[in-house]
Order: sequence, then C-alpha cells, then structure tokens
Amino acid sequence: MSNRMVIVIVLLSGQLLLTGCVSFAETPGERFRQAIKEIEAACAKRKLDPNEVCGGVAKLKPADPLATEEGRFAHSIKIPNPVPEDSGYKSGMTPEQYFDHLCKTEAGEFIFKTVENVEGVIQLRPRVKANYEHSHLYALEDPFGFEASKGFYVSPSGYKSYEIPAVASETQELKYTRYFGYDGRSIETLRSIPDSHRKSRYGYTWRGVIRPHDRENGIGGGEVIVVDLETNEVLAVHRGYAQYKMDERVGPLNAGWRKRCPPIQPTGGPYGHFILKVLKPGIATLPTTGGNNATK
Repeated sequence: MSNRMVIVIVLLSGQLLLTGCVSFAETPGERFRQAIKEIEAACAKRKLDPNEVCGGVAKLKPADPLATEEGRFAHSIKIPNPVPEDSGYKSGMTPEQYFDHLCKTEAGEFIFKTVENVEGVIQLRPRVKANYEHSHLYALEDPFGFEASKGFYVSPSGYKSYEIPAVASETQELKYTRYFGYDGRSIETLRSIPDSHRKSRYGYTWRGVIRPHDRENGIGGGEVIVVDLETNEVLAVHRGYAQYKMDERVGPLNAGWRKRCPPIQPTGGPYGHFILKVLKPGIATLPTTGGNNATK
C-alpha cells in the first residue's frame, strides 16, 4: 500500500525539539486517481497509430444512475430496509475493516413476501455489457451484480418465460423481448419473440448503493429489488458489496472487483437463486401471503 509522508516539526518556545515523518495510508480512490493521471500522461507522450486507443480505462466516466428511465425508476423505489445514511464508517478504518463492517451489518437477503406458482418474470433494468468498466473504480454503478444466463431462469425447473425490455427495435411498439422453450440441455432450444406488452406480473430491478465513503474506500454496493408490478409492493431485497483491488505496479490495467459478499453461488450469478426463492416457479401465477418472512 502506498503512503503519503508528511514532515512533522515540533516547536516549544521557539526551540526545535523534533523532526520526523508521519505516514498516512492512501485510500483506494487516491491511488486510482493517481494511476489514471499516469496513464493519461503516458498516452500524451506517445504518437498513436491510426485508430489506436490509448488508455481506454482512463477515458471512462463515472456511472450516471439516473441517465435512463429504468435507472430513475429503480432509484425511486422505497424499500422496507433502506441503507442508513450513516454507513458506520469511522475515521481511521482501513478499506478491509469497512468492507467487513458492511458485509456484517448490511449485506444479505431480505425477504418480506414470497409468491407461489409464478409462470414468468421480467428483468426491468438490463445491464450494459461492460469492458474496461470492470477495471475502473467509478464506471460501474453496481460492481457487485451481474446477470445469470437467460437459460438459468427459463428451464424445466424454472419459469415458462423470462422478459427484458428491448434495447432496440425497428418499431417503438415492440418494447419487450420474451424468452421461452429452453429444455435445460441445448441452448439452441431457447427461443424469443418481441412483444409490445409484458406478460409478467412480477419483476426485479437493480440499483447501486451510493454513499460518500464507499467508493473512496474501494467498495461498491448494489441492491436487487423484487416487486409486484400490479401493486408496486416490494417483495424482497438482495444487497451485496464488492471490493476493488488494484496492483500498483500496473494500476487499473489489472484491477477489478475481486471480493464479494454475500458469496456468489456456482450457478445463477449473485442473485439468481434469490429470485427463484422469492418468486417460486410453477404452473400458474397465484399470489400468496408469505407473512413477515424477512431473512438475512
């Protein structure tokens, strides 16, 4: 870990008593910004070939959570267990201590109601495929989360259909893409059709956890929120945190979000099994009251 060295001079009645150096550990945010400056300076000195991109990670901008309609909707949702404005960060905490604190006090599954016999689910806010963003401290709004494969949700043991908003279509009327038919063995059996309307009553969206001390200490959080789209009721929340690690010898070129809590299961990504636990697949969409079934 890099350190800043500050010369300390102690005077008493005008007489020099002590000189020395005090070391203050740099934050991941400070080290990242310094590394970006070095990349930009190195690129500025080079004569680039035609169409050559130098320092792609340095050209990225911080994510804008409210840039899309889907993002604004996600951040407008009021959940039963919002993260506190005071995250519990204390001056002098190391990034590791702060990460462990958030994992113990805020991360986990929080289920308020489950639903039986769900035929289909809609992913309300698609994630943009990332490239250099994984190496950037601020470019990903939610560095914890990523999506499971469509085949995970649409299979003989899963839902009959899985819907997502259409990213682009020749006509604005076709707002959704519906996936279905996967036999659990050959991905070629997975089919899709565009539609102007969604069929799913239940869906989930995601958003980043954004607070002053998190990203500066190399920590990024995200929430997945399961909702009943007919009643706007929040059924469950999954909250996770990731820790950013950077090799100072190569800077962001070999950096990334290395550590996560809760841990990711071998299948289903960070929260696929959580969604199946809340919205239980079945032959019909029949809501049931799960009571106060909060779990963590």
